[in-house]
Amino acid sequence: MAEHLNNQTNIPLPEERLENVEGWGMSSTAVSYVYRPVNCDGIQEAFDAARHSGRSVGLRGAGRSYGDASLNAENVTLDLTRMRRILKWDPETGVIRVETGVSIQQLWQYTIEDGWWPHVVSGTMFPTLGGAAAMNIHGKNNWKAGPIGDHILAFDILLPSGELKHCSRTGNSELFHAAIGGFGMLGVITELTLQLKKVHSGLLKVEAIGVRNFQDLFDLFESRLPVSDYLVGWIDCFASGDALGRGQVHQANYLEPGEDTHPVQSLRVEHQELPDSLFGVVPKSVMWRLMKPFVNDSGMQAINFAKSLSASTISHGQTHTQSHAGFAFLLDYVPNWKHAYKPGGLIQYQSFVPKESAQAVFSEQLKLAQSYGVVPYLGVFKRHRPDNFLMTHAVDGYSLALDFAVTPEKKGALLSLTAEMDRLVLEAEGRFYFAKDSALHRSSALEALGRERISKFLALKQECDPENILQTNLYRRLFAE
Repeated sequence: MAEHLNNQTNIPLPEERLENVEGWGMSSTAVSYVYRPVNCDGIQEAFDAARHSGRSVGLRGAGRSYGDASLNAENVTLDLTRMRRILKWDPETGVIRVETGVSIQQLWQYTIEDGWWPHVVSGTMFPTLGGAAAMNIHGKNNWKAGPIGDHILAFDILLPSGELKHCSRTGNSELFHAAIGGFGMLGVITELTLQLKKVHSGLLKVEAIGVRNFQDLFDLFESRLPVSDYLVGWIDCFASGDALGRGQVHQANYLEPGEDTHPVQSLRVEHQELPDSLFGVVPKSVMWRLMKPFVNDSGMQAINFAKSLSASTISHGQTHTQSHAGFAFLLDYVPNWKHAYKPGGLIQYQSFVPKESAQAVFSEQLKLAQSYGVVPYLGVFKRHRPDNFLMTHAVDGYSLALDFAVTPEKKGALLSLTAEMDRLVLEAEGRFYFAKDSALHRSSALEALGRERISKFLALKQECDPENILQTNLYRRLFAE
């Protein structure tokens, strides 16, 4: 463990707090002393306990980061999910103040019947807002709405010293722009104030469009960006040759006032809830077990081919309506779907590449994966814009998120593959995302963010956390000296 305390007394922590803590992808685990505070006093007690035992503290929200971002092996893990009060809501302005452990699900369920929806949500509704801020999450509208940090008006952050700072764009601005996206290494965000988006219906107008290859995909995105509120692409990663990059794009748009003839009904929470069964027959709680026989190369190749075939039959211009939750939270349709990847779990590799190089880089990434015999089972494509946050992953370009199964026989090949893909991204001056990262090397993180940016972040960390008590496995892997 890295040195971080000046006056260690090494008082043992209670063994009953020891738990096995897992990254969401299930491929990274750690045993930690877990504390679950309900207020700032409880947070401070956990810091004091760590100090007296000579251990570090890592922050954890809902644990939805794929890799080791919320793991802190043999040290203290601060689980903040019990701090989940909604503190103030103004349905006239759409401004809400919440505790750090409030989830995206709690947020939208609390506000939607008043006609407000979060500007930015992830593909799952279960992350906490404190965790979402710490990773500066993005959604299917990043090129238009930016990351969640662009819609955070202010937050309170508790430093390990016990000092509570209020941060906004005009007060403690430097800390504001560093803690958002700072993966929990500067302090504990205890409360946040967010601006939500006014919506006039609980429905979106959605169009699905099949694409034949990467060229088709990029052309479609560029033509649809000016007229879309959301745009996301799915890619069949098994396709090759002239079909490399084939898949399907989903465009969604908000309904204008008056387009929905029954907005009160469509904005009700129960209208947004995802169904709990498939075709009204199969309980979704068992769906992951039915998926498991297909989570292998041949099974996923067949599923991807079938989906590509269905995408090719869709008529352009054919639209349907879908609830906000139904469109946004695709990952939540099958509860615990990740369990189909057991026992090895999965990693997601997401790279962000400037628009000039993105098509070439993503094409080469898929060719490499196919040559290694380690083909991603899912590929998701998005458009992005730059932002003003210090440790940003954003570029004026595109991202491709690739889901890889982790198996004993292919783990070595997978690590070699990700290293080669890293090099392609770095040569194109691209970036990576700590909420998804599992395999990035320290030198690659330095090259992607730049020495000046990282030095500025570490200097601010020294100022906010002079004992270096805030640490995680990810921090030690990429940044600890």
